[in-house]
Amino acid sequence: MDPKPILNLISKLVRASLERDMRTLESSCLTLIRKIKKEYPSIADEIAQALSYHNVGGSVTRSIGIDPPPTDKDSYLSLARVEEPDEIPPNIILTPEIQTLVERFIRERKSTDILLSSGIQPPTNLLLFGPPGVGKTLLSKYLSCRLSLPLVTLDLASSISSYLGSTGKNLKKIMDYAKCKPSILFLDEFDAIAKKRNDPTDLGELKRIVNVLLKEIENWPSHSILIAATNHADLLDKAIWRRFDHVIEIKIPNAEAREELWKSSLSNELFELKLPIYKVLAEVTEGLSAADICQLSKHILRRVVLNEGEPIKIIISELKFINNHDSGKFNKRFAQVAKQILGKSVTQKQIADWLNISTSTVNHHIKSLN
Repeated sequence: MDPKPILNLISKLVRASLERDMRTLESSCLTLIRKIKKEYPSIADEIAQALSYHNVGGSVTRSIGIDPPPTDKDSYLSLARVEEPDEIPPNIILTPEIQTLVERFIRERKSTDILLSSGIQPPTNLLLFGPPGVGKTLLSKYLSCRLSLPLVTLDLASSISSYLGSTGKNLKKIMDYAKCKPSILFLDEFDAIAKKRNDPTDLGELKRIVNVLLKEIENWPSHSILIAATNHADLLDKAIWRRFDHVIEIKIPNAEAREELWKSSLSNELFELKLPIYKVLAEVTEGLSAADICQLSKHILRRVVLNEGEPIKIIISELKFINNHDSGKFNKRFAQVAKQILGKSVTQKQIADWLNISTSTVNHHIKSLN
């Protein structure tokens, strides 16, 4: 099969989708079905089913066995977002300790039938906690991919209602929805609905919500998984902790993880950095989260595409910016680390050029190490 007509159709489909041009979208889908029917019958059937459901006014996700999530009765807003299992996220970097815990959880989940036949309950829930940006949401998507389960993410904005009692009802709706078929329910910012029940300002609504959560977590069915994530573990009700089968703390990445993050985030055909440079970047970005590094990498790649300078100089300027413009301290740290790691493969003049400072200043910084 000549791929060019298919690629042209994909371009046409993207344009039609973005323009919400349903007529062109439908005709392009029909053409695509005809072209791939012989070699890819299952994909052609899936596209046809999606068209069929849309044409009768139904949710397209029904065509792959996913019902639309429930809505808030007052605002009519959807209470959750449902995502199909996709490719494994490219920037998921786990430390060996966390990788071991995650692989154990996956192995136990994939062995559900074996465990149940032995009278043992498989794990049905997982609590993730740690500072913002360390990858808790990304890990939930990773598990969705590895376990081939749709990810149902609670929408806090539409679920938390100003009407007395409505928040608890909305939460129950979502939990019932996630329990109907095999899926992963992801409750981000979990502390917003699972706070300690000793808050003197609470009118009773919080206690009812936590009580609902305790009961639901304890009785969660074995065919589905509940994952909760929080940046504020200290705010969670004590009883909540005891209900989770697995609890994983995700910390700010260490030097090894930061190096891998830089490699994966800056891996691009636009430019190539010598591998030891990634080690230097890892050492001078202590304290940054995975999200920080990914965001910085996007800024760097944009500037490289726009040809704003030599890649290494662009990287350094971005790092200086996030260091609150404290160039002196950053220059000293970078010069010392670069010389330690790169050794004779880089000269003081080269480091000075990267940092836009004098060679004598670089020499001073390096000598102060001794």
